[in-house]
Amino acid sequence: MLDFLRATAEYFLKVLEQARKIRPSTTEKIKSLEEKIRIAANKAKDAVDLKIFQIIKDTSLMKKSIRREDLLPVVEKMDITKREVMETLSEFSTSISDIVDDEIVEVSILPNLGSAIVWGLDDDVELIVERLRGQQSDLDIVTVSGMGGIGKTTLARRTHDHLSIRYHFDLRIWVTISQEYRRRNIFLDVLHCISKQANVSIGEDYDKKDDNELADLVRKNLMGRRYLVVVDDIWSTDVWDRIRRIFPECNNRSRILLTTRDTKVAMYADSNSPHHMTLLDLDNSWKFICDRVFGPEHDHPPELEEIGKEIAEKCQGLPLTISVIAGYLSKTARTLESWKYVTESLSEIVASHPDKCLGVLGLSYNHLPNHLKPCFLSMSSFPEDFQVETCQLIQLWIAEDFISVSESGKSLEEVAKDYLEDLISRNLIGVRKRRFTGEIKACGMHDILREFCLTEVEMTNFMHVKSTNPTLPTQKHNVCRFNFQTQTFLVEDCCKQLPPTARSIYLFCDSLFSKRGSSVKLEVFSRFNFLRVLAIFHEDVEPPSFPLSITKLFHLTYLAIRCSGKLPASMSMLRNLQTLVIPVDGYNNISLPGKIWMMKKLRHIHVGGAYYFPSPRRERIRNKHLPIGLPNLVELSAPYYSNCTNEVFSAIPNLKKLNIHVSCIRMVDLLDNRLIDMSSLRKLEALKWFQQWSAEDSARKIEQEQQDMGNNFLKVYIHSSGSYWNNILRDNISEA
Repeated sequence: MLDFLRATAEYFLKVLEQARKIRPSTTEKIKSLEEKIRIAANKAKDAVDLKIFQIIKDTSLMKKSIRREDLLPVVEKMDITKREVMETLSEFSTSISDIVDDEIVEVSILPNLGSAIVWGLDDDVELIVERLRGQQSDLDIVTVSGMGGIGKTTLARRTHDHLSIRYHFDLRIWVTISQEYRRRNIFLDVLHCISKQANVSIGEDYDKKDDNELADLVRKNLMGRRYLVVVDDIWSTDVWDRIRRIFPECNNRSRILLTTRDTKVAMYADSNSPHHMTLLDLDNSWKFICDRVFGPEHDHPPELEEIGKEIAEKCQGLPLTISVIAGYLSKTARTLESWKYVTESLSEIVASHPDKCLGVLGLSYNHLPNHLKPCFLSMSSFPEDFQVETCQLIQLWIAEDFISVSESGKSLEEVAKDYLEDLISRNLIGVRKRRFTGEIKACGMHDILREFCLTEVEMTNFMHVKSTNPTLPTQKHNVCRFNFQTQTFLVEDCCKQLPPTARSIYLFCDSLFSKRGSSVKLEVFSRFNFLRVLAIFHEDVEPPSFPLSITKLFHLTYLAIRCSGKLPASMSMLRNLQTLVIPVDGYNNISLPGKIWMMKKLRHIHVGGAYYFPSPRRERIRNKHLPIGLPNLVELSAPYYSNCTNEVFSAIPNLKKLNIHVSCIRMVDLLDNRLIDMSSLRKLEALKWFQQWSAEDSARKIEQEQQDMGNNFLKVYIHSSGSYWNNILRDNISEA
């Protein structure tokens, strides 16, 4: 029965992957299909996880065989769903199994921003025009990339219609990539443009010609002419390869201008100097609004300028959003009260124009491969304007089972980084901070993309997100992920309404309160036996001790919880835990138990302050016949320096990131007396050093310490605080 469930799930995966290639007119049917599959798969997963939990809770069950009846209901449900899926597929005009990549590709063109001037594009236009009129004789490919709604089509149109471009090229051809793209249609569009502009008759017997004959006809009629072809909003390298073949190399300074939402496609077509569009600055955003609302003279009431710029800033430089908001403003009263309403309800206004705004971004989402969709939707887990650390995001993706095991031997973290890079390349996630090495440190999402995410997660029951003090509806039974982004969180009320099958709970709030107004006891979360992710981020002044009842959550893979004191030995019962995060500030008395060496699946231990990390010696004595160590641990942050011994490091041989906390002593004395033996850490990539500096003494030795540390480690970070020491660092940063 387990084999049947797995085989059916694999069949569903293949169906969903192929369903992406069906023409967009069937989108609603595909979403209905996904919903049926998701519900059946979740029920099967719940049944299996419940049986595992029962066995772990009562070890006597291990001696008994699992009865056929235990899984029969979910097997029958999966079988019924499979038949429904097959029946739904039969309704499509083209069977999924017969779809050929060459024939239909889901792509789309952004709706034109109309006749409105998009301010801030003049420099972009001049750069593209100069490139197109360059002296290079070979056929040059010029690419423009950027997120949906940023104005790529508008830029391409202004370039195409530019006076100098009109006189420079014999032929200017605009190729629109339609939603139901077929190569044949592209060939016909190009032939129509040639016939119209060159005033030649190509013939009308197109229906009698096959695709190869049409392609030859295009090449023949372009040969010898200096042409410009604009290929607008292309999605994949495969589509580009098929289109590229019909444009001949005439060695006469012909050009192709290509726009795309995917930076990888732009790099593939134009590896030399692809042009990446950026968001508008505040000044140009405000001019754009003025142009649409007040006309070219920009004659507006002075009292509206400040609030108008506030609205422009909230649009975050995206022309598509600005266009929608400006259209709304043009129909409202030009009063301070009306415009204040717009600033307070901008997200709702954008969401009320799905065809103009969210629908455009939905095209990017629908075109994503299935393995990237949950990663993208997970960005709705974070509050507005939140900058999420890359390492935190990746750990959550792994904990949620969004990351597939790589056949190439890459680690889960490496695969997750590839996923993130892919989403960034598609301009769906933005880079907010980079490390000095160029690595992505933090990322975020444009507000309009987040708004789309929030809409999509609710429609698909992927997650329930509440950003006000929550009163959760009881009918949310099909949702397994819950997210609360409130200033205060009334835990008891909400936990009573969450289904016991909840798998992920995220809390972003200032404080946790019970009904009585006091700090809540975190034991309330122990009733969720299927829970995989419990991420609690709050700022209570006095963090509680580690809640013992949480150690019973056998399926837990990610735990972020603010607490203090010694963690209990019973936490070793969390056998599936991969990430432990204790986000505390300053110094505390956190102490990890010796039993932590039995938690074999741990990958990341991150404690905000210094803590005691046990030696494996005592556990080796207690468990002579069991291997002691954490073979999967790749990140350890930030144990006391005194705990960093070769004995500890030998038991975590695959460690890649190590953050060490040094007590308030002179660092030079510490280095002179006992260097850390890191010979066991063959895979170490980064060392981060936290120290309470004895500033005056240590400053005298800064050059020596920089040289000693810099020569020994691949990366070294020094964290300091206090104006005196910061001045010392600033004066010596060039040597550092």
